[in-house]
Amino acid sequence: MRSSLHSAPPPPAPSPSIPPAGAPARSGRRALRAVLGLALTAGIVTAVPSAQAVTPATSSAPAAPAAPATALAAKPYMGWSSWSMQSSKYPGLNPDGDYSYLTEKNVLKQADALAKRLKPFGYEYVNIDAGWWRDKDWKPVFDAHGRQTSDPTRFPRGMKPVADDLHAKGLKAGIYLPVGLEKEAYGEGKVPLWNAGDCTTADIVHSDLRTTNGWDSSYKIDFSRPCAQKYIDSQARMIADWGYDFLKLDGVGPGSGKSGDQYDNVADVAAWQKAIAATGRPIHLEVSWSLDIGRVADWKKYTNGWRIDTDVECYCNTLVSWENSVDDRWDDAPGWTRHAGPGGWNDLDSLNVGNGQMDGLTKAERQSYATLWAIAKSPLYTGDDLTRLDSYGLSLLTNREVIALNQGATPPARPVTPSGAQQVWGAKNADGSYTVALFNLGDAPAAVTADWTSFGFTGKAAVRDLWNRENLGTYTDKVTQALPAHGSRLFTVTPKGPAVQLTGYEAEAPANTLSGNASVANCDACSGARKVGNLYLGGKLQFNDIVVNKAGSYLLQVAYVSGDPRSVAVSANGNGATTHKFPSTGDWGTAETVGVPVTLKAGSNTVTFDSGSGYAPDIDRVGVPKLP
Repeated sequence: MRSSLHSAPPPPAPSPSIPPAGAPARSGRRALRAVLGLALTAGIVTAVPSAQAVTPATSSAPAAPAAPATALAAKPYMGWSSWSMQSSKYPGLNPDGDYSYLTEKNVLKQADALAKRLKPFGYEYVNIDAGWWRDKDWKPVFDAHGRQTSDPTRFPRGMKPVADDLHAKGLKAGIYLPVGLEKEAYGEGKVPLWNAGDCTTADIVHSDLRTTNGWDSSYKIDFSRPCAQKYIDSQARMIADWGYDFLKLDGVGPGSGKSGDQYDNVADVAAWQKAIAATGRPIHLEVSWSLDIGRVADWKKYTNGWRIDTDVECYCNTLVSWENSVDDRWDDAPGWTRHAGPGGWNDLDSLNVGNGQMDGLTKAERQSYATLWAIAKSPLYTGDDLTRLDSYGLSLLTNREVIALNQGATPPARPVTPSGAQQVWGAKNADGSYTVALFNLGDAPAAVTADWTSFGFTGKAAVRDLWNRENLGTYTDKVTQALPAHGSRLFTVTPKGPAVQLTGYEAEAPANTLSGNASVANCDACSGARKVGNLYLGGKLQFNDIVVNKAGSYLLQVAYVSGDPRSVAVSANGNGATTHKFPSTGDWGTAETVGVPVTLKAGSNTVTFDSGSGYAPDIDRVGVPKLP
């Protein structure tokens, strides 16, 4: 099951060089999410030297070497998941009560449509989400060994015949489990484990029966006890014998709205990886939801994918809504970008763009939704009713050029401009071309410009529109598009001009002026291994001698470090400042670059970064493009 409530997020962590006061909390919009009328517990919700010529930093790391075609998760998986339709109150989807959609009949009906309409484009997984072991009143069903087993009303033939049917259609079968030992499976600790000697459920959990997972619906398993692994082994053996190819393990922490030792499920995830390997069956292991990026090394070590965010569903009378959490991904995805690659991918959740009115989105929103998922290299699995795809939705889900971008060796894209209503995302591809996406996240039409200097080149470039599958011709220095509210464009840009030359200025250079709390700190990831941090509550960094030959507008390339999205006011020569929100770099040990427009005069200039009353990113250096 997915999250039952959007919790208010904690305040952003300060820079390591900032006292632990913390920045103001992010928008409370997430905390306003309606409570889901469902839970896993008895049906109740719980809730760089100065002026030295430098090469601009690229917007994304080069693509990682492609994994062998036969390797598990060599590329983001594609398919369908049951949860979006289960969770919606769209008329007719759940006629027998909330979450009643999940039945064998409905799963196979969607599988038939997937095989017929989407399988030729690479969609192959049919993932059965939460509820397959729960009856119409959401009461769980277990076998004699404390393992979930299918509800006979939902899946009258059991789960193996369903997997067999999916395989017969040339598809792969996915299944779902919550992390931990479900409370109802405990049976006063007397339930014997399968193939585990004298082990019972009392032998695998902590004696105080502490709870775990995102809903506190399970007892936390104590993996210091020898029987604990045997229980996970028995579950893995069961789903392998049934023939499943994919497991979503949900409610995993740190994440899923929880933190602390009680909710640290890394040991569970490691046990699942070990158990799956012992079965000898290749099973994709996906963990969910809102996983803690601070433990990304564990997710990458033990799994094939990790949900980076909350549920995309709105739990309303459509499948999703733009404001619910679709639009949150533009803020939340950048920090995770560098962690995606063959073997493990950042999961942005279901891609519900195929049903039009049922999706609850405009056409522009549906395209932007699909664009972000594609360029972020997220798995492409839809939760739509595949029997009712409209022509526009089908065109989005089956655009071979966009699918190739997602499935090929191209790296994930990230913002090359600060986060705001108008954004440019991009990545350098192995063939020298660039993926360039323009987004207008504002509520009114607006023009969005991608400046070639943000991508490290200048002059002319050939532009191809991927959604419309047409060459747009040659553009000089930039491309500008008028976009509707929440609209987007997706291009492949092939440079014809030279690499841009930047003059670099280090933030820690003695000629600069630091005021307030601002101070120089070590930074292994930074140019010159130094940066300026502690830019908070009035802290300022002023570059005092940025020299250009001619007056004009320049796209300043700012290298920075920020473990969370942070804003800073940028001004030149004491003129009016503009506040920009810099995307997260993922942690306080990673540097990224965004382009910030400034107007400079011929000769020497000052450029100031002012934290104002908040917390700003740490600054590594700036690079000024040399104009011809």
